[in-house]
Amino acid sequence: MPAGPGAPSSSQAARSAPERDTSGPAACPPPPPPPQLPAPGPPESPAPRRGAVRSSFPQKLAEALSSQYGLNVFVAGLLFLLAWAVHASGVGKRDLLCFLTALMLLQLLWMLWYVGRSSAHRRLIRHKDTYAGAHWLRGSITLFAVITVLLGCLKIGYFVGFSACLSATEGVFPVTHAVHTLLQVYFLWGHAKDVIQSFKTLERFGVIHSVFTNLLLWANSVLNESKHQLNEHKERLTTLGFGNITTVLDDHTPPCNCSPPTLCSAISHGIYYLYPFNIEYQILASTMLYVLWKNIGRKVDGYQHQKMRLRSHGVLLGSVLGLVALATTIGVVAVYLIRIGRSKTKSESALTMFYLYAIILLMLMGAAGLVGIRIYRLDERSLDESKNPARKLDADLLVGTASGSWLISWGSILATLCAESRPPYTWYNLPYSILVIAEKYIQNLFIIESIHREPEKLSEDIRTLRVVTVCSGANATSFTLSCLKNGPMAENGAPQDSEMPHAANGNMCLRDVRGKEEEKSWEEASGPACHPRFLQGNAQRRVLRNIAAFLFLCNISLWIPPAFGCRPEYDNGLEEIVFGFEPWIIVVNLAMPFSIFYRMHAAASLFEVYCKI
Repeated sequence: MPAGPGAPSSSQAARSAPERDTSGPAACPPPPPPPQLPAPGPPESPAPRRGAVRSSFPQKLAEALSSQYGLNVFVAGLLFLLAWAVHASGVGKRDLLCFLTALMLLQLLWMLWYVGRSSAHRRLIRHKDTYAGAHWLRGSITLFAVITVLLGCLKIGYFVGFSACLSATEGVFPVTHAVHTLLQVYFLWGHAKDVIQSFKTLERFGVIHSVFTNLLLWANSVLNESKHQLNEHKERLTTLGFGNITTVLDDHTPPCNCSPPTLCSAISHGIYYLYPFNIEYQILASTMLYVLWKNIGRKVDGYQHQKMRLRSHGVLLGSVLGLVALATTIGVVAVYLIRIGRSKTKSESALTMFYLYAIILLMLMGAAGLVGIRIYRLDERSLDESKNPARKLDADLLVGTASGSWLISWGSILATLCAESRPPYTWYNLPYSILVIAEKYIQNLFIIESIHREPEKLSEDIRTLRVVTVCSGANATSFTLSCLKNGPMAENGAPQDSEMPHAANGNMCLRDVRGKEEEKSWEEASGPACHPRFLQGNAQRRVLRNIAAFLFLCNISLWIPPAFGCRPEYDNGLEEIVFGFEPWIIVVNLAMPFSIFYRMHAAASLFEVYCKI
């Protein structure tokens, strides 16, 4: 039956091909050049109507309004923190805690409303962002939340001990914070993956309010912990011979006695040892809520990324080396905290020990990162450039928070080079600072490329070279199977039928290769699909998993020293002489929280890389 005028030209060519080949041999003829056809898919939709374009304006306006609201809340909270830190007249700790408590109560009301509305409409199909709120991330935030609740219990005990001279807000705040923490963890477990498509304007304000509330709670914890570390640093300065630096303590101790004194002292010290976990909890919660805010009104495609699985096979070397680094770190931190500030000789030996340990560890981490990057350069797998808020935030946080330690490192380099007199231990600070800059630079490249790599599959350029025609020979089919057995698809199974089109007689073959030269050129064009390479397949993945495991444990090891008071940037003393005490302390207090968060965020990203490989 003749085709109608509406039939596509490709189908006519397919029907006329057997008619032209009836007089020739039954071989694979060279195919004609492919016509320039449009990509398969639904027909192009007409240009959007004017009303559809205008409908997006309210959502853009709501996004701008909500972000400005959040920034104003954050700026107001920072001013409260600054006023309390500098002992501004008329602004005390009670005012700061009242402001933070009001923000938490407002967020609690919004979360209860959102959870209640979601429960009432739980039968509806909801869009989910599969990249957001991974199980390991929610498990980490749960662990930090438990420690945060324990910190709140210690603060309640501290309030009871000093209740004679503390305002009621200092007792209400930890109770509210504990309730806020528990409900927020429940909320993130159930709704971190949501892509909100209803009540979008209201939800934008609620989520962004939650983001900046957690950021202010993070800033409050950082300020309290930094003031405690600064007081200890001032007490140790005289043992290093820097007596010309002021040692006036910034004391916020209540003006009354606590009973019993021993218990109150233990509670006070325990609070500051738990602050690092509270700081990590608040920043993790704010990042997860920020991804939820970015996903409001977003159109999610149907693609589901591969599920990450934790594989422990074949990572013995990386795990052992990482555990050795972790055990060494704990020992170094313990010796450092015992010896620093006891005497000038003990302080200098503690600083020298720390610098030597850190130099060796940073060199090993940099070498491991370079090996991983080199393996990626040999692998020709393409990168996933699709837009995703969670993955983009991970990359931005890595680079942004690394700038904190880079600022401190460059300050230490300039201080070492420009100082008029340099104690012997300060020379170790120079290679240490250079390695901090280089190691984070290399590690960021490795992590960012790892999280953007597509799952292992046959490359697109090789798939386009495969030409399927009708033939009766078996040589081409055997050649195709040999290529697939040697290529990277051998481990993942044969390609699906959608990737290998069927011919009319049910057989598949490649173009008839005439002569050995054409066959050789085909093999060269197919690249890694037919030629095994160094560290390909399982061997490559095993090496990359060992690198990721080693770097994961090393980043946890480097998170421990600054989080628990081992900070040579404070105790070195040379930077305070060159830049001045107050300017350098301001730089360290601003940059150190980002440097600490970088190590924990890098460890989380490396865990994701490990599960993905």
